[in-house]
Amino acid sequence: MPMTYTLARIFTSEESRWNGKPLYQEIVQLVSRQKISARCQVTKGIAGCYENGEIAASGVEVFSFRMPLEIIVIMPQAESARLLPMLEAMVDDGIMTVEEKEVHWHKCRKQMLPRQVLVRDVMTPGPRTLAMDAPASEALGILLSASFHGIPVVDGQGRPVGLVTRGDLLRHAGLAISLGLFQHLDPAHLDAVGQALAGRKVAEVMSRPAVVVREDKLLAKAVDLMLAKDRKRLPVVGEDGRITGMLSRLDVFRTIMDRNPDWSSFDPSVIKVQELATVKDAMRTDTPVLPPTAPVWDAVQLIETTSINRVAVVDPDGKLLGLVNDRVLMAGFSAHRAGLVALLVDKLSLGGARHAEITNALRARTVDQIMLTLKDVVSVKADDPIDGALQLMVERQLKRIPVVDGEGRFKGMLTRDSLLRAIKPEP
Repeated sequence: MPMTYTLARIFTSEESRWNGKPLYQEIVQLVSRQKISARCQVTKGIAGCYENGEIAASGVEVFSFRMPLEIIVIMPQAESARLLPMLEAMVDDGIMTVEEKEVHWHKCRKQMLPRQVLVRDVMTPGPRTLAMDAPASEALGILLSASFHGIPVVDGQGRPVGLVTRGDLLRHAGLAISLGLFQHLDPAHLDAVGQALAGRKVAEVMSRPAVVVREDKLLAKAVDLMLAKDRKRLPVVGEDGRITGMLSRLDVFRTIMDRNPDWSSFDPSVIKVQELATVKDAMRTDTPVLPPTAPVWDAVQLIETTSINRVAVVDPDGKLLGLVNDRVLMAGFSAHRAGLVALLVDKLSLGGARHAEITNALRARTVDQIMLTLKDVVSVKADDPIDGALQLMVERQLKRIPVVDGEGRFKGMLTRDSLLRAIKPEP
């Protein structure tokens, strides 16, 4: 079915400026920022002339290099009333023509991760760093008090040589617990961590070598590196190898939100958007499930034996009823908090009277008594566009989101890592 589009042509020169910058570049940026189903094209002529008789040509016999440009913007007719006045305000040297065009089809390929964006455009600049000879206890203090989970370690010239994370500190302290419990460690266990790290330097506990990315590399290449090396964050370096920033998965997600159009707003009867990724293309299906009557003890065992650190609670038909995670356990058993942490730190050891009280308490209650219910759980549907899930993850600082079908049956879990793999552009 033919559609009506508006075609705007601007005849100007390469010397035309807007706010001190080349006009053609500013128009391309303007159209890009609108996040609408429009395309823009700039063509440079090889010769031309202007109203004052000046001739522009590439030959050496003509001393004018003010070469002519044609800037074309084609857009759905509904967008023209808003965009055309913006273009008119920007052009102070040129001619603009506008005509209606009958378009027989409009197809576009959905590309979530912008190919042209560089790492330096989206990284977090000026990160906090640690020297190799800094006390490991200093890293512990920073990671306990800060929202980030890793600190780059640099040499005397400011070049990254490693990264120290919460996981590094726990491993070197001999505590095999999930990172979700890091903030819940009681004073006794924090003292144990401090004692285990006493006298040690950051260089002894950091992960090495540092996996770094140059700030002038394409963001898509940095995502490839994150996935290939299984990294949640990368130190960013300049041409001289000195650290200039940090790049995290959230930085990547925010970039996609800021620079991508709202694909769902494109009229499907007009525009065929190809390769639309959905949540089911990215979700993980290995999340353990339990019935609501299962003892909490079963949930504790599952949480500590799966990398997702979540248990989905479902009814006999598979419908999602709630979730159990580390935080829920701590809230539900606040009176036994120290004992619960001790139990998890000791890898679910059942020996000795030390654990008897807490294990009995865990067996005496069922998961539906402590779980996060649906009113407190953010979920997405398997057939939803992946964009909406990404926005939820960024805006609410979520690391995992349960996925359900149209009837509310639990299907899997969307994680930051699985989402990053789904949005990676093909080579």
